[in-house]
Amino acid sequence: MKVLTYSDYNKMCRAAADIIVAQIQLKFNSLICIPSGDSPAGVFKYLIADAQNGKVDFSGCYFVGLDEWVGMGRDDDGSCTNFLYENFFAPLQIEPEKMMLFDAKSANLDAACKSMDDFIKERGPLDIMMVGIGMNGHIGLNEPGTDSDLYAHYSPLAPVTASVGQKYFKKQTHLHLGITLGLKYLQEAKIPLLIAAGVKKAEIIAQALEGEVTNQLPASIFQTLPSAYVLLDKDAAQRLT
Repeated sequence: MKVLTYSDYNKMCRAAADIIVAQIQLKFNSLICIPSGDSPAGVFKYLIADAQNGKVDFSGCYFVGLDEWVGMGRDDDGSCTNFLYENFFAPLQIEPEKMMLFDAKSANLDAACKSMDDFIKERGPLDIMMVGIGMNGHIGLNEPGTDSDLYAHYSPLAPVTASVGQKYFKKQTHLHLGITLGLKYLQEAKIPLLIAAGVKKAEIIAQALEGEVTNQLPASIFQTLPSAYVLLDKDAAQRLT
């Protein structure tokens, strides 16, 4: 695990984008997992600018979405899928066959998980798996206590996740289940990449990177990943010793 700290959020995002660009320059048809949310938004802006400036060509890449709120889809404002389309796929004109997102509205969530697993199995392993970290240390929607040997799966959301998730919606929304790539994918990815910014993440980052490795704090798995990068702004890194 290599921990890198930057003076501000934008510099952290630029560094994360540089890691992704370098991978694509190395392998044209890279398979990349991307998350939704506040943390990666700045990374996406840099990647879009890089593509427009001719620095990187995404046309050969394949993308998978990290997770989704069960019951939500592309047309739901606040969903992970909607965020990824608006902030990444649409601006870059990524072709539908080049992406796989969870069908979280499916009546058969096991089949939705299998579809995701099959997509990755055919093209994998993941070259880059970019993730953020939740206030309870979750990665994707792998909540505390989740088995670290799972691939795609769904499970109940922790109360803090359901509460914090409300910020993505204009009105109170019932969030109860999450469908997500499991931590086994993080362990198999060529480059696991964690990004975190802001003082509110400082305590959980310190626990995850310097505390006990336990499935009660899913992000602590990064301590066991030799090829991983953890990119932080100075606020998120302030509690590290």
